[in-house]
Amino acid sequence: MKVVILGCSLVGAMVASWLVSEENQVSVIDSKENSFKRLPKDFKGEKILGKGIDIPILIQAGIEKADTFLGLTNSDNINIMAAQLVKQRFKVPKVASRVYDPQRAKAFKELGLNIICPTAIIAEEFKEFLKSK
Repeated sequence: MKVVILGCSLVGAMVASWLVSEENQVSVIDSKENSFKRLPKDFKGEKILGKGIDIPILIQAGIEKADTFLGLTNSDNINIMAAQLVKQRFKVPKVASRVYDPQRAKAFKELGLNIICPTAIIAEEFKEFLKSK
């Protein structure tokens, strides 16, 4: 499977490392070169320095042949913009983004985007913890 990940955040690096260990083709895009230090030294995927909402950067990452795109930067706006772009323009079959703001997450889910909201997930975990005896 060909996967393009936007954002070499801690989550992005962990997911990219796991995908490579499962023998997938992975390209990670990040606008800060230092972010790639989060990847293991023996990372076998591709590291691309640039903005993930720039079409030439996405093409360099292999978005035209990608099966999956994950927006994992720390910016809700960048993740959402990139997800819409790759879904509409490049017709990537599987697209998901991390969105921290629960209200934005809900709105974009209603538009048909696959959104994972860690803020909502963590809040639910704490609610369950508080309910438990």
